[in-house]
Amino acid sequence: MNIPFLDLKAPYVELKDELDAAYRRVMESGWYILGEEVQMFESEFAAYCESKHCIGVANGLDALHLIVRAYGIGPGDEVIVPSNTYIATWLAVTHAGATPVPVEPDTRTCNIDPAKIEQAITAKTKAIMVVHLYGQTADMDPVNAIAQKHGLKVIEDCAQAHGARYKGRRAGSLGDAAGFSFYPGKNLGAMGDGGAVTTSDNELCERINVLRNYGSQIKYHNKVAGFNSRLDELQAAFLRVKLAKLDEWNERRRQVAAWYFEKLSHRHVQLPSVPLWCEPVWHLFVIQTHRREKVIKNLDRENIGCLIHYPTPPHLQEAYRYLRIDQGRLPVCERLADEVLSIPMSPQLIESEVERVVNAIVTAEA
Repeated sequence: MNIPFLDLKAPYVELKDELDAAYRRVMESGWYILGEEVQMFESEFAAYCESKHCIGVANGLDALHLIVRAYGIGPGDEVIVPSNTYIATWLAVTHAGATPVPVEPDTRTCNIDPAKIEQAITAKTKAIMVVHLYGQTADMDPVNAIAQKHGLKVIEDCAQAHGARYKGRRAGSLGDAAGFSFYPGKNLGAMGDGGAVTTSDNELCERINVLRNYGSQIKYHNKVAGFNSRLDELQAAFLRVKLAKLDEWNERRRQVAAWYFEKLSHRHVQLPSVPLWCEPVWHLFVIQTHRREKVIKNLDRENIGCLIHYPTPPHLQEAYRYLRIDQGRLPVCERLADEVLSIPMSPQLIESEVERVVNAIVTAEA
């Protein structure tokens, strides 16, 4: 029987009645942009993230980009970013005209290494953008201490960390502002694109509210040259249903992770490392292996899905060739790109399926 890497239909089947009711509620309202559903979701998600404000936007990239813009970061400025991340983290910086400055990850967690940040700071640095990769928070206390010392903003990329905690505090409230993605495959996923900014900064909230809506607070009165980036009513209604289920789903992901830790032990497989201060939500379960191609072939032979997050680091993409960061300059993220493998992880996985995945990996490694 097939075990997909990601089954997007399963959450709908589990919540069909509630999601169908949300659809009907919006369609029958006749209001589809920036209405009551968005307002209610923004209030509920802000409270969930332990943040004062939430501003719904069109997608996760826009969430990060609008934060950078709203802080006035642009041409001539630099933003510290992880070298090991999805390209959207970097795009948010370059879309604003600023320059991403990559910092290598901690080899244990794959998140940005705080010990390497300060040496990358220059007079042009305006912010540090951290990523809570795979659903596990970065080590935020030293990051915030460095930012405070140098007068920098701290921006969280929470695209994979809905509900994760750092020393008891929620992702989305650990820096000055945070960007979330609600891409369908996320722990909290919409039925299409969607995103949000969370912050406790009143002025930033006001600026992003203006920027997301053509630069306007009052119709046909445009304060700045803004964007069209608004979470729509239908997606907000779906997200409200799923938000009520998120903690349960995250707990089920933790159970799946626990099965992997219990059953998947092999000399050629490195399992994720979880610091004591982190409560991850396991958006992805990522192993490392020198024999990745053999493992992939065996998983495919057993009809088990897997993916590589991410096969090519941002600095080696053609889009960022102009930065002239040659291969070998960022060896840690380049090694990870050659060895990481994401295996099936979802709240709907059962123990027997995990055992099949584990057996296929171990058999390939034998």
